[in-house]
Amino acid sequence: MMTATKESINPLHQYAKQYLLHLQFERRLAVNTVNAYWQDLRRYTDYMNSSFKINNPKFIRLNQIRDYVKMLSIIPLNASLEPGLRKSSIVRTFSTLRGFHSYLVDEGVCDKNPTNQLLAPKQDKKLPQFLSVNEIESIIQSVDLELSSGYRDKSIISILYASGLRVSELTNLKLTDILIDDALLRITGKGDKQRIVPIGESALEDLVKYVNVYRPRFARKGESRGYVFLNLRGNPLSRMTIWNIFHAHCVKVGITKNVSPHTLRHSFATHMLEGGADLRVVQEMLGHASIVTTQIYTHLDKSHLKEIHKQYHPRG
Repeated sequence: MMTATKESINPLHQYAKQYLLHLQFERRLAVNTVNAYWQDLRRYTDYMNSSFKINNPKFIRLNQIRDYVKMLSIIPLNASLEPGLRKSSIVRTFSTLRGFHSYLVDEGVCDKNPTNQLLAPKQDKKLPQFLSVNEIESIIQSVDLELSSGYRDKSIISILYASGLRVSELTNLKLTDILIDDALLRITGKGDKQRIVPIGESALEDLVKYVNVYRPRFARKGESRGYVFLNLRGNPLSRMTIWNIFHAHCVKVGITKNVSPHTLRHSFATHMLEGGADLRVVQEMLGHASIVTTQIYTHLDKSHLKEIHKQYHPRG
């Protein structure tokens, strides 16, 4: 005889899932974003149920939400005793909770939104890490083109930097998105918004060599479904595989900075602005919905100028 699980009888979980469906199908948020919200909401609803015996959102009060947000930064989140969430994750969780309770009010489930009186935690302003042109060039040149995966790996690193793509945009790239004659890529970004970005001659040359010569060898072994970048079994690459490829080549050339494939996107934006590109143009190529997001790279540019001044001016 089947019995109901704890999750199935917890109304808070059910309301959370309804909110996620609203985000995914009505607001058309990306799957990765929705998954992050689900982690936030599941942790939140479990805490309300276990700490306060609350399984109905009508009974959640401001002081209980405050206790929860405070707990996130000080209590280990699992048995391995990892520290609490980083400030950026707590800020995102706060946004998730505010949106969730606002949704409950809009749907008539609750009369009031208890998060309206909750002060948002201040996020530390950290400038993103980026690599120099020489560092990126050394990473690209470190790829062994004698390997069957050589042109694939070189093309991956080259495109992330040349076009400023997100890793998810690269893994979702399909053959039909390559506009070879125009040296452009058709990118589907967050919220399924499409944009056209240039790829550059060097990156395009590596990409064409990979697509024409090496990709067919991989594709015969699996289900490529038209995706550009495949693993050795012929299936689309995962985000983690992209990370491993990039990390391996950083180690190979002795780069010790705390970097990831996303660092190439930061480097792209930084170098574009340093070279005199218009902020609006960089915003368009990055696929930022708001120019405010892009403006952080103007601060990076100023920091770079200060470092140059300090290094070369007699009284720097």
